[in-house]
Amino acid sequence: MAKTKVKTAYFCQNCGAQYPKWQGQCSACKEWNTIVEEVVQKEVGKPWANKRTDSKSKALKVADISLTTESRIKTDNTELDRVLGGGIVPGAVVLLGGEPGIGKSTLMLQLALGLKNFKTLYVSGEESAKQIKMRAERLGEGSSDCLILTETSTQNIFTHIDAVKPNLLVIDSIQTLHSQAIDASPGSVSQIRESASELLRFAKETATPVILIGHITKDGGIAGPKILEHMVDVVLQFEGDRNHIYRILRAQKNRFGSTSELGIYEMVSHGLREVHNPSKILISQKDEALSGTAISATIEGVRPMLIEVQALVSTAVYGTPQRSATGFDLRRLSMLLAVLEKRCGFRLGAKDVFLNITGGIKVDDPSIDLCVVAAILSSNEDVAISDKICFAGEVGLSGEIRPATRIEQRILEAEKLGFEQIFISKYNKIEVGKFAINILSFGKIEEIYQTLFN
Repeated sequence: MAKTKVKTAYFCQNCGAQYPKWQGQCSACKEWNTIVEEVVQKEVGKPWANKRTDSKSKALKVADISLTTESRIKTDNTELDRVLGGGIVPGAVVLLGGEPGIGKSTLMLQLALGLKNFKTLYVSGEESAKQIKMRAERLGEGSSDCLILTETSTQNIFTHIDAVKPNLLVIDSIQTLHSQAIDASPGSVSQIRESASELLRFAKETATPVILIGHITKDGGIAGPKILEHMVDVVLQFEGDRNHIYRILRAQKNRFGSTSELGIYEMVSHGLREVHNPSKILISQKDEALSGTAISATIEGVRPMLIEVQALVSTAVYGTPQRSATGFDLRRLSMLLAVLEKRCGFRLGAKDVFLNITGGIKVDDPSIDLCVVAAILSSNEDVAISDKICFAGEVGLSGEIRPATRIEQRILEAEKLGFEQIFISKYNKIEVGKFAINILSFGKIEEIYQTLFN
């Protein structure tokens, strides 16, 4: 009789780092008392005894590999399709993470119920079938092709998969699954890794797309080993404040498309509603012009958007002036304030500066610099900027206004929403005559200051 051999290792429950022996502090994440012993492999006999020798794969030259365009699965959720790069690729493994209660299960259940003539298996390890039924009735959607399974054992899940042959598999969530091949508790590093490996093999061998819902840690990262994000094809992050109605879907990793795409949803009583024109919700509606606000024409992925930037400049009450930014890089704000101080002569070093991007989104587009500068100057001078003016330009360290990419898309979006003027860099080469909006070109921040406030 073969002797049973058990292999164990020590894993950090916070970051997933592996160690040969126990230690008090994790050297990777610096957390204390998070390292526990787990069984990583339970084998019977020698591992080479069951080695497969009937492999059909062989090495090929790059020129001999036939390239065929994958037919993506189109859903009725256009925002999700945009973030994924045009739809769900057969055989892809998608990992969706987000804060608890943000709407991950609601989004995936809407997807499963909305696919017509497409068999979907929704596996839940956290909720009962009755709870899922209650949510489905609230969503107001029903599909006879959507099957619900409440199970946490991967062996039982694959038994049901063989019976129903689904075209799409949704797992809610990967942290609740456990495999009999690993003698460890569900949610542990080794269980998450083994369960994800089994689902990955299933997806690649059968060309069935798999969507995994994942929990996150207190630091905002997806719970479990970091290798989980390397294994999957797409990593999506569902963001938002539970106290607000808007949710943002971002792609942190995408092997089949761009990672700069953005999907915006609105949480309403009957589920998540897609926001096709985010510019309307990202610009505040107000009765009168207020100082410290400016509108920027930015681009997320391939989508042009107009967002509102709010700034507040006030005299520092304490000795050290405060710098605070919400939705904008604080280091870049400090750089822009240094440019205004050094190159343009504005005395902001002894003043508090607060910056906010409305709508709860984070902006990485450098062409928002000009709008940030305009909002800061407007608050400093206490003079309102017209709500019919928008900005698009990057500010350099010497105070020059650098050109924005894809400027024509930004101009067309501003023109469509009824803006009368747009301030851009004079180094942008465009045909002024083909736009109805008035385009003003500048090379220095001082020129914009003279135009707006003098």
